[in-house]
Amino acid sequence: MKSISTFIFLAFCASVGIKAQMPVTLTEDSVKIGKTNLPAISVTIPEVNYENTLKIWVKQLESGTKSKVVTDNNEMTIFGAKIKDVSPDPLNVYSKMIKLDSMVQLKVAFELKKDQYVDRTGTAAEFSKSENFLKQFAKDQYIALVKAQVDVEDKKLREIEKELSSLEKEKTKMQKSIQSNNTEIANEKENITVQNNEVTTVSAAIIEHNKQLDTMKAGPDKEEKMKYLKDLDKRKKKAQSSAESSQNKINRLNNDNDKINSDIPKDEKMQEQVNEKIQNQQAVLGKINDKLKKIKSY
Repeated sequence: MKSISTFIFLAFCASVGIKAQMPVTLTEDSVKIGKTNLPAISVTIPEVNYENTLKIWVKQLESGTKSKVVTDNNEMTIFGAKIKDVSPDPLNVYSKMIKLDSMVQLKVAFELKKDQYVDRTGTAAEFSKSENFLKQFAKDQYIALVKAQVDVEDKKLREIEKELSSLEKEKTKMQKSIQSNNTEIANEKENITVQNNEVTTVSAAIIEHNKQLDTMKAGPDKEEKMKYLKDLDKRKKKAQSSAESSQNKINRLNNDNDKINSDIPKDEKMQEQVNEKIQNQQAVLGKINDKLKKIKSY
């Protein structure tokens, strides 16, 4: 067999689990249909799924015509196919698709007229068109496969980026919680000062009015004084209770801040790990996109 042309790409590092670019080769060949060997062109399509590629090839052959592909023992025949990229007139196509280890091989014979097959010497123009047609078919399948790989890896990247965004939002939420807690702590401290001042003032008043009560004779005035002292005592207890409540709240808020301050470094550590995952995934995606660009440059 005589090689027509080979499209070879440099392999990138396979450590990230991506298959390296493989050669796509067009070769002058033959295909056996029944007991007859027909002059043909062979093309290899790396990595693609055999069943999917076979369906696409049959659909390609049947496009634009009512003729159907007849398959017998993996040998495909169609009469009156319309492939304008090869010939303006209908032609017969005989082909066979073979599943190899990491690629699919497609062998195709084009019959322009009865017993006139496309080959390098007798039909040079059609031969060139035929190899371009098969090259484009192979290229399209390879591109479709790698685009699907790009979509998969791009989706992985978006998921990791969402994970980072969630961690960033959580850190911001924790920082705002600390700020809010600190504002409440300041307000509660101010309330404690106010209530302590109230306790001091009321306590002094209670002492003074108790002194006055001791000198008073029984009667309405003394009863009024006793009622007033009872109200002062209520005021004192209310202020003490308010100050105690504020202190308890301060303690809870401080405990909350302590927990948040211990959680923030954990969040930051996780962000570092996720950022590393993003960089690794970006590298994976970059390599696949490079692979795709090289395939498109056939």
